[in-house]
Amino acid sequence: MNDDSTVGIVDSLRRLIAASPDGSRLPSTRQLVGEHHASPVTVQRALRLLAAEGVLESRPGVGTFVRSAPIARAHDYSWQTTTLGPRTSSSVRQPVALTEAANDMISMHGGYPDGELLPERLVRAALARAGRGPSALVRPPVAGLPGLQTWFAAELASATAPGVSAPAAADVIIVPGSQTGLSSILRAVAGGARPVVMESPTYWGAISAARHAGVTVVPVRSSPTGPQPEDVDRVLAESGARLFYAQPTWANPTGAQWSAQRARDILEVVRSHGAFLVEDDWAHDFGIDSTARPLAGTDDSGHVIYLRSLTKSVSPSVRVAAVIARGPVRGRILADQTGESMYVSGVLQAAALDVVSQPGWSTHGRRTREQLRARRDLLVTALRRHAPEAVVDATPSGGLSLWARLPEGTDARDVAARCRDLGVMVGAGDDWFPTEPSGPHLRLTYCGPDPGRYDEGARLLGEVLRQP
Repeated sequence: MNDDSTVGIVDSLRRLIAASPDGSRLPSTRQLVGEHHASPVTVQRALRLLAAEGVLESRPGVGTFVRSAPIARAHDYSWQTTTLGPRTSSSVRQPVALTEAANDMISMHGGYPDGELLPERLVRAALARAGRGPSALVRPPVAGLPGLQTWFAAELASATAPGVSAPAAADVIIVPGSQTGLSSILRAVAGGARPVVMESPTYWGAISAARHAGVTVVPVRSSPTGPQPEDVDRVLAESGARLFYAQPTWANPTGAQWSAQRARDILEVVRSHGAFLVEDDWAHDFGIDSTARPLAGTDDSGHVIYLRSLTKSVSPSVRVAAVIARGPVRGRILADQTGESMYVSGVLQAAALDVVSQPGWSTHGRRTREQLRARRDLLVTALRRHAPEAVVDATPSGGLSLWARLPEGTDARDVAARCRDLGVMVGAGDDWFPTEPSGPHLRLTYCGPDPGRYDEGARLLGEVLRQP
């Protein structure tokens, strides 16, 4: 029987149920077959649909009955107020970057690339193959699949400077996304309320991870070219911190890329303090006008803990990243990671390795570079035309976002709220500062859906900024 027959039986039974008291017995399957001239299969399908809705219940050997409607009652959860106690500093609101936008809104706030920027064909084929392979049924090693460890190590080795020993596969820990890896690093290296230095502004997820790890974040001022080495030196000395979290390549949110000289100078400062530098190379695959130059490729003394994710460049559903660390610190991070998540899904690891091993991965990377260039330039042009009050001091050579400075005294959160009312989602910059914001900013991403609406979005943003 076709779906129309099923729908007709469902509608008829709904009317009967609505007119019957709770607990009433409904006609038998045989009666319904005769009444609707339908097959038993079609009748059973209709009954299953209504049972799934919770309006009837089947009692094997007895019959089918109208389900008694539960009596709604108020629940009292006030006891939890006392049990939970004061709200902790780690209980922060969800950042705008993770807020879902309605389909009709102009999205310039999210941090994950739109589907057209992802290798969809490669991902679907890889997941299908992984599901048929041994990884679907076998527990992977706690440090990750050897093939994937080797790939991450080789990627960093290809950027290793002459005279510096390349990392080995044994230095790699596969983690379920860079956020989980960062959390493990912070707990393993800076746990026990020890301070951590972070650029300001910096990635909101790093700030959140530090709060959840119970460590104090000490900010160091950063610019479109990164922090000054002397500022890093002073902050490490004054705070006693032994961990510096940084994004030397296309930082989120500013898009800053350190020069080779600045990277060398800052690494020397970190070494002089006997500290670690956590290099978050999140945007490695999103170069536009330049290429990623991992700072970890200049260090073989164990001072740099390297973090690289495939989540944004392969697929948000393939949460796979790697931590590359040398020396005893690797063991501590692995121990924390094992206690946190035990291991990463072998299916996801196999799929990620499959994607990046395909010839089409390089082709996709070249196509993504051109798409990001077009999107970035389109948004920069639209802002200059319609919203010159939102000043982009430096156009990033890679990454996924612009960092726009607003006029002094502007309330960035209010601007974001008013834009949302007009159908435009933008990110107030406050979320990216580990302490008080140095001024009003917006983070505007060019990786979301429908870049053809950037011009309209910039026009509406300009209207909001010019409102009294």
